[in-house]
Amino acid sequence: MKLTEWTMEEQEQLIHFMTTNTWPYHGNSHPARELIEKTIEEGGYQSDQVKTFWVENEENEQVGIVKIYDLQDEIPLFDLRIADEARGRGYGPRALKMVAEYVFQLPEAKIRLEGHTRQDNFAMRKTFERAGFVKEAQLRQAWFSPKEESYYDAVTYGMTREDFLKGTATPVKWDDDSHPEMHITEDYSFSEELDTERLIIRAPEVGDAEVVWKAIISSHDALKEWMPWAQSKQTLEQTTTNLRQAVADFITREDLRLHLFLKETGEFVGSSGLHRIDWNVRKFEIGYWIDSKFEGKGLMTEAVERITQFAFEELRANRVEIRCDSENVRSRSVAARLSYTLEGTLHHDSLSANGKNLRDTCIYAKTRA
Repeated sequence: MKLTEWTMEEQEQLIHFMTTNTWPYHGNSHPARELIEKTIEEGGYQSDQVKTFWVENEENEQVGIVKIYDLQDEIPLFDLRIADEARGRGYGPRALKMVAEYVFQLPEAKIRLEGHTRQDNFAMRKTFERAGFVKEAQLRQAWFSPKEESYYDAVTYGMTREDFLKGTATPVKWDDDSHPEMHITEDYSFSEELDTERLIIRAPEVGDAEVVWKAIISSHDALKEWMPWAQSKQTLEQTTTNLRQAVADFITREDLRLHLFLKETGEFVGSSGLHRIDWNVRKFEIGYWIDSKFEGKGLMTEAVERITQFAFEELRANRVEIRCDSENVRSRSVAARLSYTLEGTLHHDSLSANGKNLRDTCIYAKTRA
């Protein structure tokens, strides 16, 4: 991955990038072409104070853009934006690390680098943290959202030159207590794409919304019986909103939703993933649903087997569970075929998907030997 400096000859590419992606946590979530043209004309992307870079992946695809400004000052700031379809793939933290390398290697010896985001933009906040930035301030009701006509808290993250050179992230001293430097030792980096004989299993992307929505609609009757979220038919907008949250949760490692696609055709098969995560215990729960047209082909068993392997080998899981309604024969058969142990059945422990009856829950598990 690399940063490539944007040039004035690439105005159309920049305009296309900014107007075809969405920026839900920025003041203008859907900027118009005229606004970008005006900003370019006024030196908002290239001047003595501003440099703009493309974020390019290993295939030289432009997956994001970062603008570094106040370059004549001792404390530059930046604005990082990752394309909709590229979010959730780990590009953000890597891009920020490269931004820090660029800034702190400038001959002017910059003192620090900082960025700001909205308090509820958890994906960006985790990106800051994974890149070694420290939360330094939370400004109450300092971020106005015109679309929602609401104020949010603004959060500031920073990295000092000293921390960059030492590879540390020194906590802010909020009181008189002395705090030692915190070295970054825990890294939740891992593969975000897996494969099996017939499947590609990967992190969710906002661009998946339409195929996921179509699968939910076509499989609604089957899903409704077991899934509380399928009691009414979703709109495409609801599916998209849900996917944005799933992408954010994947980035922050709060929840690891995974989408399944056929290798041969690229068709969307269903969804699985690792949920109810306890990183201290290293405990995970596998959930899954499949497009009805792919039932009975062993595809979900194939996927769950690979996800189980991934959990134990890459995530160092100590325990992986599968929980399902005692009457959900298809779900139970997946666990049984993969030699999960039925540890018990919780009688009348929750309501059925439609909320009308009590249900029993079977708990299957595998543990590290």
